Amino acid sequence: MIQIYHNPRCRKSREALELIRQSGQAHEVIEYLKQPLTVAELKDLLGKLQMEPVQLVRRNEAIWKDQFKGAELSDLDILKAMEAYPKLMERPIAVKGERAVVGRPPENVRSLL
Repeated sequence: MIQIYHNPRCRKSREALELIRQSGQAHEVIEYLKQPLTVAELKDLLGKLQMEPVQLVRRNEAIWKDQFKGAELSDLDILKAMEAYPKLMERPIAVKGERAVVGRPPENVRSLL
């Protein structure tokens, strides 16, 4: 089963979800703005993505610019920020088993199909 961390207001996220639907594979849509990830879940997701926390942050978000930009933040600080402000998390993210990809561009999800 493929899980997609999805924001229905995001065009790239909708495109990635459509690719998954067209594949016919079973999938689960997780609207992460309604169901924010915990620090532990973010750590697990980052392990599957093989990324560092800062790489998953949407640095152009107003919240990031206003509250965090230029600050010296540990990985845990960044994870706590994404937990408190899920809008900071890059999207979409597709997960299948122990592998995950950021769906920017949406075609990246094809590697999991």
